[in-house]
Amino acid sequence: MNRLVRAGERRWHLPRHAHIVVYDRDEDGLLTIYDCGAAQKPPSAQLLGTLGRIEARHEVIDNPTGRIVKLREESTLRATGDRRYRIATDDTRRV
Repeated sequence: MNRLVRAGERRWHLPRHAHIVVYDRDEDGLLTIYDCGAAQKPPSAQLLGTLGRIEARHEVIDNPTGRIVKLREESTLRATGDRRYRIATDDTRRV
């Protein structure tokens, strides 16, 4: 299940108020992405992997199974390797 809007090869657009629920596990975690934390909608995507650096403005809330990343600006989810992701701003000057 991945209904995120593509922003290029191995890149997906994340809306300004997206929430990423990160479940930490031994090797690979689970990233569940919601377009908006306040909306009562199913997730837009679920991906196996780990979330690395977050360049966009955000807030992190730790919980017993991992953390919730609440974005504060539009950004891009980028695959940086096999099951590794990072969140970058939509500034096209960054690679």
